[in-house]
Amino acid sequence: MAESAATAAATSTSAGPDGPENAPHLDIPQDVIDHFARLGVDPATFSGGDLGRRMGIRVVEASPERVVGTMPVDGNRQPYGLLHGGASAALAETLGSVGAMLHAGPGRYAVGVDLNATHHRSATSGIVTGVATAVYRGRTAATYEIAVTDDQGRRITSCRLTCMLRDT
Repeated sequence: MAESAATAAATSTSAGPDGPENAPHLDIPQDVIDHFARLGVDPATFSGGDLGRRMGIRVVEASPERVVGTMPVDGNRQPYGLLHGGASAALAETLGSVGAMLHAGPGRYAVGVDLNATHHRSATSGIVTGVATAVYRGRTAATYEIAVTDDQGRRITSCRLTCMLRDT
């Protein structure tokens, strides 16, 4: 019962800018939402803190098994007009970290200890989407594979993130 109430609270506080039909699905326990809200992270976007907010990262689906988020290319380009590789890596680490944090559960937190990124192609405009999928979820570590794709579904970057899980 408590879990479904937390899920309902997370979903109901997450209305998208274009109305309820675009509201993100956030399967996040209420105590986690409350903790991040106290730190100033808007639970409506669960953006990954100050950096995520500045980069326009928006988590649209979150569970311990899978996290999906988007980020605009505009504002995240390198001097040649291409999506900055570090921006793709920041998107990937944000999404994988959210999944690892959700897996860790109440009273625990996740910290990234290894991030690998391979850039396959460039993006110059639009929105990129990252999908983080759990490949290992243990007691002390969690690993996620993150695929970042462009508006046409073409893979831009492949990442792997390992997070250490710690007690608070």
